[in-house]
Amino acid sequence: MPEAFLLANSAAKGAACRYRQSSGLCKWINQAVPLAYMNPYPNEKLIFFLYARKSSEREDRQVQSIEDQINHFKKAVSSSNIEIKEVFSEARSAKKPFNRPVFSEMLKRIEKGEANGIICWKLDRLARNPVDAGTITWLLQTGIIKHIKTFDGGFYPTDNVLLMSVEFGIANQYIIDLRKNCRRGMEGKANRGWMPGCATLGYMNEKEEHTIVPDKERFPLVRQMWEMMLSGNYTPQQIRKIANEQWGFRTPKRKLMGGKELCNNVMYKMFGNIFYTGMFRWSGTLYPGNHTPMITVEEYDRVQVLLGRKGNPRAQHHEFAYTGLIKCNICQSMFTATEKRKFVKASGQYKTYGYYHCTRKRKMAVKCTNMPITIFDLEAQLEMEMERYTIAPEFLTWALEFLQKEKGTLTEETTRIKAMLLQSLTESQKELDNLTRMRYRELINDETFIKEKNVLTDNITKLKTQLREDINYDEKWIELTEKAFYFATYARQTFINGSIEAKREVFTTLGSNYQLKDKQLIFEASVWLIPIAKAYPALYAEFRRLELCICVDNKGQKLDLTSIINLVSATVKDVRTAIIGLNNPDLHIPELKGIIAENNINAPS
Repeated sequence: MPEAFLLANSAAKGAACRYRQSSGLCKWINQAVPLAYMNPYPNEKLIFFLYARKSSEREDRQVQSIEDQINHFKKAVSSSNIEIKEVFSEARSAKKPFNRPVFSEMLKRIEKGEANGIICWKLDRLARNPVDAGTITWLLQTGIIKHIKTFDGGFYPTDNVLLMSVEFGIANQYIIDLRKNCRRGMEGKANRGWMPGCATLGYMNEKEEHTIVPDKERFPLVRQMWEMMLSGNYTPQQIRKIANEQWGFRTPKRKLMGGKELCNNVMYKMFGNIFYTGMFRWSGTLYPGNHTPMITVEEYDRVQVLLGRKGNPRAQHHEFAYTGLIKCNICQSMFTATEKRKFVKASGQYKTYGYYHCTRKRKMAVKCTNMPITIFDLEAQLEMEMERYTIAPEFLTWALEFLQKEKGTLTEETTRIKAMLLQSLTESQKELDNLTRMRYRELINDETFIKEKNVLTDNITKLKTQLREDINYDEKWIELTEKAFYFATYARQTFINGSIEAKREVFTTLGSNYQLKDKQLIFEASVWLIPIAKAYPALYAEFRRLELCICVDNKGQKLDLTSIINLVSATVKDVRTAIIGLNNPDLHIPELKGIIAENNINAPS
């Protein structure tokens, strides 16, 4: 018995003894001897069920536990008038509730009135979890169970509930600590490169060093099964039949299982078990193992392809940039991405193919005929579309200069508007103060006061909102316009060279309502990009014309950019108007300057 349990049990018994002393139930109970309980039903005959339990279902563990419990109590009650109506026994763990059918049946029969007492070795035989412990405690407190007798005492409904709670708590804590210790031990073993648990078919557990070593009898046979599967000439069913009938293969004999022929389920599990490559999976994590590998990772991958399994059973995280963003133009289902690996016999290597295809989840009257499109073809179409919305860096410079001037003008105008708003706010606040003084002096009645007060309060609220938001909105529109021109300059280059996250962000910012029909991408461009797409061809043509004229007529003459800057300014106004028309100050246009720096993309000069 654990030392912590003895100390806690002794302390609890001492507390119960002192409680009885203060209650006048007894004069003195020596704490050194087992606790004697007062029977509140001296004239009532108690009928007991004897419950014996051992924690393990294994025959080689706690073999004598149940028999010893039953014999002890039968011998103890033979000289008393205690009646044991029936003996219940089972080999099930009590760490989880509703896990013991015999225990549940016993409680049901007690509730029906067939017995009113339980005899058990200790309370932890009845429960090691708070659910079952609460059930037992409640049945005792309500008098359905009138007595629980253990080897060192007992419990009655009138007893202090503290002692029972302590014993049940100790039993529950024992399970919690045991689980933590076992988990820590298994994690440590996995980190050291050894799979916790029983060895896989073809291997065996080495009990002294607690490692896994090849099974000399079965290891070469299992290796031969893998070679037959790798040849491509056999199916798992054919290999199983050969192993069972021709080789006489049998699984390892254990105490309660084994020694049987192979079945199809075992074959498919074996050919999908990465343990044979020298790695192992435990608790959702893949660990490098120290055991002897039977096959290579390439051989394992090839078998998965031959079995037609989707993807690689090892932990892989395939990320696709445009999943959940493209719809099928025919059935309106979403497009999803798939990555396939194909073994090329000519080169002896695997090749990966990625493509987008319709999920066909929506049932339509018209059958969906959309064909898959490769990721390469889809991105090639996107690059061509982005060319329409891409501008040269020179135009970005002119646009930013114009916006900078707009900021200066806005600052002056903002200062003037702010002063006017502050003056109006001060006057409204003064009027509200005067109105309040008039009410204090009873110069106006309540009705007039409330009416005027509501008008002034609403006006003050509106003025404060304008001070806080309207001016900030004007600055926000300019900031969003700057981002729009940065996007038009760097989006295509970011899309070509950026990460998957950068591609997806450019994709979602470029437009909306993406659809695919006959491998052609259709979408609606963002409204603030449309003025750029419309104006840029003429802007670029004018820029090239002026540049060419200077080069041909007079190389020393400076380029007069007045006309083209005026065109750029008009385009900037159109873009800002389109953004303001959306009436969304929180519109998301990515900071492509940050994305470029993050992905080491060189900005155009």
